Amino acid sequence: MPKSIDHGKRRDDIALVACKVVAKHGFEQASVVRIARETGYTAGMIAHYFDSKQEIIVAALRLMLRRIEARLTQREGEPADLLAVLCEALPLDPERYMECAFWMVFVGQVSADKRLKRINAWVHREYQRLFKRCLASGWSEWADWSPKLRDQTLASVVTFINGLTASAVASRSDWPAPRQIEQLSLQLAFLRRHALEASAAAKKPSKKRREGAQPVVKLMETMP
Repeated sequence: MPKSIDHGKRRDDIALVACKVVAKHGFEQASVVRIARETGYTAGMIAHYFDSKQEIIVAALRLMLRRIEARLTQREGEPADLLAVLCEALPLDPERYMECAFWMVFVGQVSADKRLKRINAWVHREYQRLFKRCLASGWSEWADWSPKLRDQTLASVVTFINGLTASAVASRSDWPAPRQIEQLSLQLAFLRRHALEASAAAKKPSKKRREGAQPVVKLMETMP
């Protein structure tokens, strides 16, 4: 009886190896031949699953997004610890460092390739969707904030995590895991305090509005 082959898993295996090769050797050096050698497959077998190196890279991006989403959502149904959840997106261990290093190499190629630009825009939207869900779960007051304030806060969180990730990948020794966690904790506390203050200020009637209402009241009092 012929052995059953899980082609989806094989594609994911190739994509994961591609991530590791790109993270270690860079985009240009991550040839299909090198990826095939690292997987233990032939270049012909790789070609059976992917038409080009770009197709492998796109599959690797989708795989990374699925892996990150799985980690970010693994605590659903439990009391939310926003810091712990968002730390899953940081390069805190070898596995996550590899993912983040791959991502940074990919970003460096985006400006020269129209299709990669579209893929990058899609990935960015997916990251925002994931982080937005994390913030809504982790901060009970999130739903009370205005859409504009939520968008601003989400953008700040995403931008900070991207910047922290880039710094940690570029200078790993300067950004050990404890320092990354500490900085993210400080940033979340700052953004939450700022949003709470902004939300409270928006709900409070301004002095100008209160003064503007007085003439109307006085006018009504003098009406027959």
